[in-house]
Amino acid sequence: MKKSTLWSLRLGFSGKQSEIINSYGLENFLNNSFENKIDYSIPTFLNESPQSLTELRERRKTLKELSPEEAKQMIVKEAKISNEMKAWWIDKMLVEKYPLREKMTCFWHNHFVATFQKVKVNHWIFQYNQMLRENAFGNFKDLTKKVLKSNAMVRYLDNVDNKKDKINENLSRELLELFTLGIGNYTENDIKNGAKALAGLGIGQTEAMYRPAFENNDTITYLGKTGKFKADDLVDIIFEQRNIPYFITRKILQWFIYDEPKEELVKYYGDYFRKVNFEVKLLLTKIFTEEYHKDNSGSKIKNPLEYSLQLISELEITLHNNKTLVFFLKEQGMDLLNQPNVKGWEGGKSWLTSQIYLQRNNVADLLCNGKTINRKMLNQQDNNTKAELETIPVHLDWKKGTNKDIIKQLTDRLLFTVDESNQKDFESILKYDFNCEAPNAEKAMLRLFNSIVKTPEFQLI
Repeated sequence: MKKSTLWSLRLGFSGKQSEIINSYGLENFLNNSFENKIDYSIPTFLNESPQSLTELRERRKTLKELSPEEAKQMIVKEAKISNEMKAWWIDKMLVEKYPLREKMTCFWHNHFVATFQKVKVNHWIFQYNQMLRENAFGNFKDLTKKVLKSNAMVRYLDNVDNKKDKINENLSRELLELFTLGIGNYTENDIKNGAKALAGLGIGQTEAMYRPAFENNDTITYLGKTGKFKADDLVDIIFEQRNIPYFITRKILQWFIYDEPKEELVKYYGDYFRKVNFEVKLLLTKIFTEEYHKDNSGSKIKNPLEYSLQLISELEITLHNNKTLVFFLKEQGMDLLNQPNVKGWEGGKSWLTSQIYLQRNNVADLLCNGKTINRKMLNQQDNNTKAELETIPVHLDWKKGTNKDIIKQLTDRLLFTVDESNQKDFESILKYDFNCEAPNAEKAMLRLFNSIVKTPEFQLI
């Protein structure tokens, strides 16, 4: 696989940016990605979703006055809006010329988890998603403070129930365990005292705010510091800890390059991250520019987004409804806006169970045969079962040549390695006397492509 194609996949969701990286260089690609403008407009599907605490309270009053069936329909409507938001986000991933910001937004979304299923207010989830997007390349410490003061997070981790006379430790625990330091770098007393400092931080009109009646103003000791602390103070203290850079640096390496990064790499880049005062843009630049020159292809299993968006890009498919893709991602275990728990998607080998692999092959069959992703087909073990499928145009970009030339052209684009067995399989599909001008040449190319994308090697980048 060409290095520029490999890194187009790693820094985005397909090979579409390969030529930009190849022509302008990785550093220019990164600089353009960092400067890529953000769309701040609010999607129309959120028009009827409550935006403020006042509007949410009005909605709750309305629900109480409705019949059970009418209330159920309103809840169903909000769930449909959530699916619209997922489809909207997928579209951004598909159309962005520089998709690194969306890839990093998805990383933060899986690090600072806050799901629609728990939060139940679409506009707060949208605000949260936009906040992660705006700060995707910013300062990790600043972002952590903003996350703590978001309505989505205080609702998701139950800090709305954390009051001076009834402490809830959920947000305090995950702040240390999953957001910053990781297990082994704090004590249970730090969690209890952190919860006291966060008591009273609840939902506000547009962002979380402290409510004096529920605050706890005790003097506490937190990670060795003693005083009267609030949310920002906790974060400041956390970021003074020796091990603060390593937990997040490991996760960034896992998200982009290595399912199992070496500890010396984690420490090397983590030490740099501390040196540059936790500026994410500087860390990403150092990681990508240095790892780019190493032989590290095939070190990460593609997540469902990378797998499906690459297929769609290669086959030049225009989806008229991204909701079918939303469903496929959910079936693959990557339900956007709805991770299974606060730990987020596990990644690594969890992306390649036998069931997931079978579903990927079923989707490859559908798309290569010019058929839309179909819910019934995804849930069937036998592809011979009849199902109503919409026909869609597909096109594969390839240059004419001998069968070996064409196979090399596609495998250079799609696989990090090709062994003798793979080569024989591909040559059995595209034989030595393959005629590029034959009427069925395009169909033969799609059969070859389908065979390539079903290999274990295609699942890796």
